[in-house]
Amino acid sequence: QYMLQRTQDSDENVALEACEFWLTLAEQPICKDVLTAHLVHDTTTSCRDTTTSRRDTFPPAQGDVEEDEAVPDSDQDIKPRFHKSRTVTLAHEEQRGGDGDGDGDDEDDDETLSDWNLRKCSAAALDVLANVFREELLPHLLPLLKELLFHLEWVVKESGILVLGAIAEGCMQGMVPYLPELVPHLIRCLADRKALVRSIACWTLSRYAHWVVAQPPELYLKPLMTELLQRILDSNKRVQEAACRSFSTPPKACRLPRGGLGQLTGGRHAGVGAQVRVTGETGGPGGVLWGPGGSGFGPPPGDDDNSVTDSRDDGEIRTCLSSVATALQSGFLPYCEPVYQRCVTLVQKTLAQAMMYNQHPEQYEAPDKDFMIVALDLLSGLAEGLGGHVEQLVARSNIMTLLFQCMQDTMPEVRQSSFALLGDLTKACFVHVKPCIAEFMPILGTNLNPEFISVCNNATWAIGEICMQMGAEMQPYVQMVLTNLVEIINRPNTPKTLLENTAPCKSSISSLLFSPPAITIGRLGFVCPQEVAPMLQQFIRPWCTSLRNIRDNEEKDSAFRGICVMIGVNPGGVVQ
Repeated sequence: QYMLQRTQDSDENVALEACEFWLTLAEQPICKDVLTAHLVHDTTTSCRDTTTSRRDTFPPAQGDVEEDEAVPDSDQDIKPRFHKSRTVTLAHEEQRGGDGDGDGDDEDDDETLSDWNLRKCSAAALDVLANVFREELLPHLLPLLKELLFHLEWVVKESGILVLGAIAEGCMQGMVPYLPELVPHLIRCLADRKALVRSIACWTLSRYAHWVVAQPPELYLKPLMTELLQRILDSNKRVQEAACRSFSTPPKACRLPRGGLGQLTGGRHAGVGAQVRVTGETGGPGGVLWGPGGSGFGPPPGDDDNSVTDSRDDGEIRTCLSSVATALQSGFLPYCEPVYQRCVTLVQKTLAQAMMYNQHPEQYEAPDKDFMIVALDLLSGLAEGLGGHVEQLVARSNIMTLLFQCMQDTMPEVRQSSFALLGDLTKACFVHVKPCIAEFMPILGTNLNPEFISVCNNATWAIGEICMQMGAEMQPYVQMVLTNLVEIINRPNTPKTLLENTAPCKSSISSLLFSPPAITIGRLGFVCPQEVAPMLQQFIRPWCTSLRNIRDNEEKDSAFRGICVMIGVNPGGVVQ
């Protein structure tokens, strides 16, 4: 009762501290028993608090300006703020955001943490309560929610849309009967005159993506995609960004209908026809980054492609396109060439600028490599999504030469994304990777350094993929990597501080650091048992313990086959 009273305190700092109590309580087994009697009060308070803190939600310079597309981006705006280098894990098939939460809400940057307020905390409280009480929450919430969603005052309506998104995960089953009415209402809100309403509608619709895509496409998906594409062209940058993030969600959540993106959206918006302005050095519009052209993704017009300058939304768009490519697979082929080429060009120009800076630091500026990292990760997404179809693109480009340079970059995040791309290209088109193996393997071996956990992780994974393609031809390279892998798998748990300081990932140490070495050792033994089996006694115990909690998949299967072959060669190694 005290916490319920303080959640309504006139001092917002006190109210925020009290609101956070519900987040902690929801994690306890007793939550449901002790809160049931107070559920109506708590739900009502949380809903009301999502409408407060208007001045804290967005600074006036950002949130209250309805049309800001012509306002030049600051340097901080232009950086790909939400993107973190790709890390390959076994616990999750793909992890680009680094959180491993799978829903794309990867917002743990400093800016977002500093903006934590009562409104966001109240929405988070509703989210956790919905996951505890499930459909039991709805009788208390629905009357209030209806009042909020259809309110004439935009601030109130916006908070209702936020509440609807917050309860999506926990109350999905109970909400299904209401979605045929609510989803069209949300799609109409995408065209609201207020930018904040359009922005939050993008997010809430992405939370119900599973349901939308399960319905006949003509009913909801087609109008939703059409309106989302309009929002990517919105006059407000925050809405553009929200639309890009929302567009990423359905492909990750579920497979889009067959027939390709062009048929789905039609007209000049074939594909993600997003005209995102590039701010040139003079501050004026520098051209179109991803423009609608020919078959979908047109190349930038004119000569503006000679600049490495990119839009603040570019990271969002590339992350979005990566999701789309992975979901549509070969259906993305008509749109992939300009996207692929743009990424290769960006990597090439960034490397050239870095070389000029290293040679003449007094004459040239150091390049911002964040854009190159995003480009490498999108190339990974294309390779993963297109599979063997990416071969023709690789054949017509110098990506392997560029990859050789990126793998030796001084910035760990560049190496991390490079090794992820190498692994994906190995799976998709090994014919182009094989001629480079003699040059690549020593670099991979030197990056088996657990001080850079994510770099080490991705290098290890790439070695394992190369193993499976090379077969017995891997023999000359086994000793180059085996000693380091055995040393890593025998290390005591890496200190938590090291994990926090060097890795953008929050995965558990067991899946992040120890499993890839275990998988790769098993795969090395599968293709070259005579070389690896003599060391069996040095790694068999940590090998077994590190893999027992990893879900079964093809990588684990191949590693266990390797162990079986090695036991046949050296049974004495497992006697103890």
